[in-house]
Amino acid sequence: MSPTRRLAELGLTLPPVAAPVAAYVPAVEAGGLVVTSGQLPTRDGALVSVGKVGAEVSVADAVAAARVAVLNALAAASAVVGGLDAIGRVVKLVVYVASAPDFTGQPQVANGASVLLGEIFGAAGEHARSAVGVGVLPLDAPVEIELTVAPAGS
Repeated sequence: MSPTRRLAELGLTLPPVAAPVAAYVPAVEAGGLVVTSGQLPTRDGALVSVGKVGAEVSVADAVAAARVAVLNALAAASAVVGGLDAIGRVVKLVVYVASAPDFTGQPQVANGASVLLGEIFGAAGEHARSAVGVGVLPLDAPVEIELTVAPAGS
């Protein structure tokens, strides 16, 4: 089954590519890979939650935000390769989690994105990953995601 069909079965759609908030592009292709810029958990131009995970943002809300952010990253990558079905493999996921000082559940938050990639791409969604706790993210977002994918046929 195609990734587009799996996404539809999950009741999800790719959003429009988020406009950059500074001097960069949403994604680039080089060396046979597509790398996205950091993508925030925005929907219709607004963050779905704000603050630090483990303080103002619950783990459940952060997991949901990671799912939104990875959909934004997929939209950016898809725009470069010609559509979701033109992504052949997810290679690497980096999840930055704005964390309260004592919060250590970054991997759990990152699972929100990882699990969704597996649901969309099946075995081709298995990926290397980093989950990093940080003090603050742009616009006070709780998560930011970078995604590296390989186009189909590469």
